[in-house]
Amino acid sequence: MKLPKTFESLIEDAFQLDLYKKLILQLNKDFLLANIDLDFHEEVQPTSLKLILHETIYKLIQEKFMEYLNLLYIIDVPENKVKALDGDDLVKLSEAVTFLILQREWQKVWFRNNY
Repeated sequence: MKLPKTFESLIEDAFQLDLYKKLILQLNKDFLLANIDLDFHEEVQPTSLKLILHETIYKLIQEKFMEYLNLLYIIDVPENKVKALDGDDLVKLSEAVTFLILQREWQKVWFRNNY
């Protein structure tokens, strides 16, 4: 499997394979496991999904860092990818982490669908 390099290509792949709803359900499941109050409606638009997820990650990094780390652990975001990010700008960092989360969730959904 080749992971999408952009948010747009990830969403495009999800819609082409009819897996967008499963991606949303996987996000909801992992956020619930991490005990973070975020529940997306299955019909959420991709732009809203990205915005709300980015905002949530930003707030977690700033205000609830342990919950943020727990979420990354539950979702299983590769630690080396997170460490490779530039942490100087919190907005850019949270945006990059948001994409890493979506990539990992997409990977889970894609594998479950194909194997």
